[in-house]
Order: sequence, then structure tokens, then C-alpha cells
Amino acid sequence: MSGEHPAPSSNFIRQIIDEDLRSGKHTAVRTRFPPGPNGYLHIGHAKSIVLNFGIAQDYQGECNLRFDDTNPHKENVEFVEAIKADVRWLGYAWQAQFFASDYFEQLYGFAEELIDKGLAYVDDQTPEQMRAGRGTLTEPGQNSPYRGRSIEENRDLFRRMRAGEFPDGAKVLRARIDMAAPNINLRDPVLYRIRHGVVHHQTGDQWCLYPMYDFTHPISDALERITHSLCTLEFEDHRPLYDWVLDHISAPCHPQQIEFSRLNLEYTVMSKRLLTQLVSEGRVAGWDDPRMLTIAGLRRRGYTPAAIRDFCQRIGITKAEGTVEMGLLEKCIRDDLDPHAPRRMAVLRPLKVVITNFPADKEERLLA
Repeated sequence: MSGEHPAPSSNFIRQIIDEDLRSGKHTAVRTRFPPGPNGYLHIGHAKSIVLNFGIAQDYQGECNLRFDDTNPHKENVEFVEAIKADVRWLGYAWQAQFFASDYFEQLYGFAEELIDKGLAYVDDQTPEQMRAGRGTLTEPGQNSPYRGRSIEENRDLFRRMRAGEFPDGAKVLRARIDMAAPNINLRDPVLYRIRHGVVHHQTGDQWCLYPMYDFTHPISDALERITHSLCTLEFEDHRPLYDWVLDHISAPCHPQQIEFSRLNLEYTVMSKRLLTQLVSEGRVAGWDDPRMLTIAGLRRRGYTPAAIRDFCQRIGITKAEGTVEMGLLEKCIRDDLDPHAPRRMAVLRPLKVVITNFPADKEERLLA
């Protein structure tokens, strides 16, 4: 790692890690930063980068860079390289680089393991039918008419899905959990879907069957032997599914998912979907437009890595949602530039001034 990094402040995640090391639950710390290569990183991602890489640094552990590339029609190599450049620019180096696609064969094997245990089935319902049968927060869902398929039939259909026999949307693989679960994420979630006609930036056209994030994420963490899987709060309701997947397959370990509040910065667009829209509609000059709160945009605006790291340390890590004032980010860049930024004063467009009432033989001198 490069550059001066601000001293870390204690937070609830570090307290959990301290206790895990003290109790012997873990003897080393391994984290990961898992962005999807479907856009450039923004200031919100910087908080996660500083947290994951900073913890690995402070505990003499490791932090992997892993690309969650399970949605190939929105991903490309440009985004992969931009993410790597941003992480390096912020002053961090990863111990290992992975793609979720590196695990596609293993993920498929774990899906067949769930089928063989009677814990997954192939569903022929349309997305609309599945949505209607999912239920609401107050009403339980309804079992799919295909939920009772035999293990042999499910295994055969799943293998034929992989072989490309069925069109997009014709079938999905779902977990068999509980359609009456209070947590809707446990109501037989989709694990795999069919995607034809897309070329994956890592695997080409080798696959037409792609795993969902909620299935890929916990298994990738386990295969990399991550100790603490740090996510933002929107994944808190997904944690029971994270644990369910790892509890029901022959995973090499069971990482602990811990959630923290995401960064909300006033007067900014923090949604990657909206940032993508701004770029695709030509409302900005690209992902690195200085008006964008992407890391590349902030770099072009004149922000320094040290200022962004300082900002992420100052806002802290909590579970409480809140909005940070833009003034704090601006203060961090002023504080970083003030001691060492060179100053110059110049008159770029001088104006000629003629004094008409000053005696021609008089002279005055001022020391400046």
C-alpha cells in the first residue's frame, strides 16, 4: 500500500474482529472487496474499499479483489480495468484477484448438491407467476406447482438447462426453503437463470446458465476462506439466505456476514443505475466527468487519494443510516492540500488604468 493512511478509529466491526481473534475463532483476518464490473466506482464504494483494505492492513491480514461478474449483459472489461485503477489510485493493493466466474464450475456442482439433497428444484413458471406466488409481507407465498418434482427429474432438467436446450426464461433453478417464511428472501429464491446470446468477458460463450448473486456471494466467500464478509445494510435481510446456502452445501468454511450503513452524501446521485443513465443519455461527458461523484470524476476534479481516505475514516462505520454533508468532503480536500499545495498569484488579464489628475513631475514609491 502507498501513501499516508489515517489512523483507524474503533468501530463495532473491529470489536467483533478483536473478539474473534481473542477467542481463537480466527487466527488471521481475510476480507474482500467484491464490486460488480457494470460501471465505475463512486464515492460510496470508497467507504467499502477503505474499510475492507484498511482492516486487512491493520490486522496484518489479506484483502481480495473479487469481481461479481454474474450478469454479463451489463459488464465489460473497461469497467474491470477502471475498478482496478481506482483501487490502486486510492493507495491499496490486493493479495489476490478473482472473478466470480472463476467458480462457475464449482457453483454448478454445489447447485447439483442441493438438488440431490432435495433442497432445489427446476421451476417452469414465468417471472410474473413467480412474483404473484411469492406473497407479501403479511401473506405467505404459494408453492410452485413444480415444487414436487423428483430429484432425478430436477437433476436431468438442470443439466439440460446447462446444455442450452431451453430458451431464456423457460426455466429457473429455485431453492426449496419455505414459501411461508417471514423473510421473503427465503421463499424459494431463484438460484440460476438462463441467458443466451451474451458473451461473457471472462468465459466467452461457454455458459448459458448464470448463478444469482445471493447464491454466488456466500460460496465465493467460502471458497476464498473469507473470515468477515462486510456488506452494506441492504444485504441484512439477505443474511439468512447467505447462511442457509452455506449450511446446506459442503462448503470449506462459513464466513460471517456483517452489515454496516452505506454512505449517503447530500446533493449527490449515489445509485449506479442512475449514474449509468447519466452516461448513456449523454448528460455528462463520461464516467470520469468531474461533475460525477465517481472516484475517476473526483480524481479529475482535483481530489487526492489521501483526502478521500481521510473522509472515509472521519464518517466512521456504524449501523445507523444518515446523510453526510458535502462540506465534510470538501473540508478533507482543503485539509490535505493546505500544507503542501503550491500557491501562485498572477494577473492574467491586466487592465490599463490612466490617471489624469496626477502631476507629471511627481513620483511616489511603495514597498510591496
